[in-house]
Amino acid sequence: MTRVWKWNRPVTVREVLEDLQQERSIAYTTVMTVLDNLHQKGWVRREAEGRAYRYEAVSTRAAYAAALMNDAWSQSDNPAAALVAFFGMMSDEQRQALRDAVRIVQGPEETREAPEGRPEAAPRPARQQEAAEAPQEQNPGSAEDGDGR
Repeated sequence: MTRVWKWNRPVTVREVLEDLQQERSIAYTTVMTVLDNLHQKGWVRREAEGRAYRYEAVSTRAAYAAALMNDAWSQSDNPAAALVAFFGMMSDEQRQALRDAVRIVQGPEETREAPEGRPEAAPRPARQQEAAEAPQEQNPGSAEDGDGR
């Protein structure tokens, strides 16, 4: 998947093979099998081109990562504790990225007074454009192994 996402265009088995062979020895049939498996799992679509196929990612790397995080979080028996533990593992840069993402999803902050006298964010809009751009057909299973396939 890393190669398909990197090029951001339909790719052939031969193109992926040649790129991977710059790093290590790998067989054509191995790359073909992996791309076929990704197609069967719904992570790539393919279109016939002569006797070969061109493979294209169904979703972005960001949507894939979001699906993995959502799947892991939904399996927790204590989602709040899981989030606290996850946030505790984050770097300062990652926490800032999280704050930025929350601001994007919430939209302009129109504050009102909460009952305790603290400012509270206004109710969040139904769906922001950034979230709507992520494909809805997500498969949270891992399609990438340690070799970046």
